[in-house]
Amino acid sequence: MPTLNWIGKEAVVNHDKEVPFRLLKKIKTHSVGDSQNLIIKGDNLEGLKALMPYYIGKVKCIYIDPPYNTGNENWVYNDKVNSPKIKKWLGKVVGGEAQDLCRHDKWLCMMYPRLKLLRDLLSDDGVIFVSIDENELYHLGLLLDEVFGESNFVGQWNWYKSATPPNLSHKIKRNVEYVLCYEKNKNGKKYKGIQKISKSDDPFTKPQNTIKKLSFPPKSINFKIKSGKFKLGIYGTQTYPNKLINDLIIENNTNQDEVTFENRFIWTQDKLEEEIKNNTKINCSKNLVLSYKKEEYPEEVPPNLIDGSVNVETTEESGKRQIELMGKKIFDYPKPVSLIRYIINMVTSPNDIILDSFAGSGTTGHAVLDLNKDDSGNRKFILIEMEDDIAKKITAERIKRAIEKYGYKDGFEYCELDKPLFDENGQIEKTCDFNQFANYIYFTETQTNIDRKQINKNFIGESGGSEYYLIYKEKYKNVLNKSFLSKLKKTKNKKIIYADFCMVDDENLEKFNIQFKQIPYEVKIY
Repeated sequence: MPTLNWIGKEAVVNHDKEVPFRLLKKIKTHSVGDSQNLIIKGDNLEGLKALMPYYIGKVKCIYIDPPYNTGNENWVYNDKVNSPKIKKWLGKVVGGEAQDLCRHDKWLCMMYPRLKLLRDLLSDDGVIFVSIDENELYHLGLLLDEVFGESNFVGQWNWYKSATPPNLSHKIKRNVEYVLCYEKNKNGKKYKGIQKISKSDDPFTKPQNTIKKLSFPPKSINFKIKSGKFKLGIYGTQTYPNKLINDLIIENNTNQDEVTFENRFIWTQDKLEEEIKNNTKINCSKNLVLSYKKEEYPEEVPPNLIDGSVNVETTEESGKRQIELMGKKIFDYPKPVSLIRYIINMVTSPNDIILDSFAGSGTTGHAVLDLNKDDSGNRKFILIEMEDDIAKKITAERIKRAIEKYGYKDGFEYCELDKPLFDENGQIEKTCDFNQFANYIYFTETQTNIDRKQINKNFIGESGGSEYYLIYKEKYKNVLNKSFLSKLKKTKNKKIIYADFCMVDDENLEKFNIQFKQIPYEVKIY
C-alpha cells in the first residue's frame, strides 16, 4: 500500500502515546442541565486523550470538519493551521525542523496523532466521516488509509455545498465538497439513506414503488375495493392502518394473472378520515394507489451525492439559519445541521455516542439533538473545541440557543481540561489528591462530572440510585473496614466504595448493600 511521508512525520507517529491523561473539570456557569453530552474546551489532542479511559471503544460515529488548510487567514476559525496553539505544539513536538515545514507538513503533523486517538475511541463497528475540500483531499485519503487501513475505506460522498460558490478560479467552479468515510473494521451493515416516498399517482410507471414486478402496461386494473362511501375502522383507516390486503386482477393482451398486493390509499390518514367524516364518495381508481405507505418504505442506501434530493441544505441556506439562531453571521461557510444529521443517521442507533473533535460552531451537537427529537432517541454527543472564545461564545452558546428555540429536552456539560491525572505511562501522578480521584471515579461511573459542592468527607456523589464513596489519604494505604460503615448514609441505595483493601465480610457487604472497588492507580496505555 502506498504511504505518505512528510517533514516531521517521525516525530508525530507515536506522539499520541506521549500525551498525559488530563481530568475534565465542569464549568457549571456554561453548562445546561445535567447531561452526559459534553462540550470540552481545550486542545483536541489532549481532549481526546482525556476521553480515553472512559470512552475507548465506545463511540459509534465520529464526524470531524478539520481545517481545510486553504491558506486563507481571514476566517474566524483560522484555516491555515497557523494558530498560536498549533505553532507552539509543532515547535515543541516536531523540534527544530518545524521551521522548514510547509503548510501541508503542518497540517499532516496536526492530523496524524489526532486520527490515531479517534480510531481508538471508535467501537468495533464504529464509523468516521471527515469533511474536506480539494486542498488536502488526496493527502487525507492516504493518511486515513494508513491509520484506518485501506480495506476499511467505505467511500467518498460529494456534498453539493453551494450553487453560487466564490469565484476563486477562472477554470473551475467549486460547487462540491467531500466527505470521506472509513470503518474501524469492515462489516456488512447497511447504511441508511432517506425514507423512500413516492410522489406519483401512477406507481406503475415507477416499478421501484410497486410491491411486485408486473407486465407493463396492464390493460386494466380492477380493485376488489369498490368505489363508494367508507366507514372509519376499515380499509386503512385508523383502526386498521396496516391490514388492508386485497387481490388485484391484472388484465393485459396476453394473459390474466391473479396476484396479491397491498392496496393503500394515496391520501394521508388525516385526509382519508376527513373525507369519510364529510361523507365523501371515494373513487377507488383515483384515491387508491398500489404502493407502500410512507412508513413502510425501506431506507435507500445513501447515494454518493448529498444535495437537496436527500433534504440537505447548502451553505447559503445554513448561513440564514445561523443568523436566525445567533443574531449574526459567525462563520462564512457553516455546515448545515441537515448535512450532519443525514450523515449521523446513516450509521447510528438511538443510544449511540457521536464525537466531533473539531467542533467549531457546534453543528454536530445541534444535529444530534435534532435527530433525537425526531425519533425519540437518546444519542449523546461529545464536542471538543480548541479556541477559547469559540468554545464559550459560539459552540456552547449555539447549543444553548438551539435547546431553547427548538425545545430539545437534553442539555450538556461544559468542561475544561484540568491538570493531568495519569502521566504518559499511564501511572497516577504523585501530586494526585482526593478531589482529583473523586472527579475521575465519579466520571468513570456516571459519565457526568462531579459537583464538588456535593462532596462531604468520603461521600463524593449520588447518581442513578447509587451512592459513591472514596477512601483515600495515601497511595496503597486505604482500607474499607467495619468502622467506616458508620459513615455511610442511612439509605437503602447501593453504596459503591473505592479503597485499596476491603476488610468487611461478605455478610456486612450484603447487609449495607456495598460494592467494593479498588482505586485505579494506572490506566491502560493506548
